[in-house]
Amino acid sequence: MGKLTAARIRQLKEPGRYGDGDGLALVITGPQKGHWVLRATVNGRRRDIGLGALELVRLAEARKAAIDMRRDIQRGIDPVAERQRERAEVPSFADAARQVHTEQKAGWKNGKHREQWITTLEKYAFARLGDRLVNDIEGPAIREVLLDIWLDKPETARRVKQRIGVVLDWAYANGFRATEASMRSLGRALPRQPKKDGHFAAMPYEKVPGFIAYLHQRESVARLALEFLILTAARSGEVRGATSSEVDLAARLWTVPAARMKIGKAHCVPLSDAAVRVLERARPYYAQCSDLIFPGRNVLRPMSDMTLLKILRYGQFDYTVHGFRSSFRDWAAECTSYPGEVAEAALAHTVANKVEAAYRRTNYLDKRRELMRQWEAFCLSGER
Repeated sequence: MGKLTAARIRQLKEPGRYGDGDGLALVITGPQKGHWVLRATVNGRRRDIGLGALELVRLAEARKAAIDMRRDIQRGIDPVAERQRERAEVPSFADAARQVHTEQKAGWKNGKHREQWITTLEKYAFARLGDRLVNDIEGPAIREVLLDIWLDKPETARRVKQRIGVVLDWAYANGFRATEASMRSLGRALPRQPKKDGHFAAMPYEKVPGFIAYLHQRESVARLALEFLILTAARSGEVRGATSSEVDLAARLWTVPAARMKIGKAHCVPLSDAAVRVLERARPYYAQCSDLIFPGRNVLRPMSDMTLLKILRYGQFDYTVHGFRSSFRDWAAECTSYPGEVAEAALAHTVANKVEAAYRRTNYLDKRRELMRQWEAFCLSGER
């Protein structure tokens, strides 16, 4: 039997907390004004859970609501979390994906990745999942999306799968889903993808001098960028985003800032004579408003990676742009006596051995200068 009665409640005027028993209490804030609360322990924490205003909830209704809530708590249900989940407006998959992209893209170093992340979902997932609420998407719906491209575009399909998982994990973490999406089991429900060599197709180093001669047959900003990439053994994004402020011609150094490096550390690249000449030949394409050495059609933006790849495709060279780094590495191993760590430093690779990495204090700059001079001589040997 509770301590409060309807008659006593009508007499309450002094602000305060008036208990009814078993955690139920009426908090009076003024004459005939107040609200009901239930004090209960939820997940090890004591909480006051609101049950409604006095003018809307009668004593009998408050007692029944308190009993129902205590039963839910005994079953392991957090009534506060459930109430918040009900109040939250569950977003569609498309809205959630765009929100995830907005929140996370600032932490992605690769500009191409920032653009492709949402584009792949728009192209391959939005048609089937875009309008569906994130709490209504389970394995069968995801499988239907992936099945269309799983064998024809295996790499793209794996990326779409991973990105759908990220969106649904975000939804779960924000209380829009009751459970995590079971992405791991999807692999068993999809056909086995054909295995492919994971390496980038690299031009054999013996063919690089002939390719440099091919580049010299015509001059364009894209051909200059590709020649500079080969001579410096740099990554495509590092070259395409290179600015004149990063280059010290007096010291013959190109310093790529940490923000543009895959390893997250600034990288100094020694420039050979041929690399410096490429920079000089690129000056007519320079636009001061952007400071890019190799601008795209829009001088305010770098050229795309596809622009460099088209040079190879048009010349019917069945190799990738990134593969020139492998060409350099193979040449260094086969044709020079430099230690492997010098070549690895030239490629800005991290040291796999953590102990060795902790004690290494040099970037082998002097040795890399001579190594890049020899690489320059080799690259230009096709024109002699």
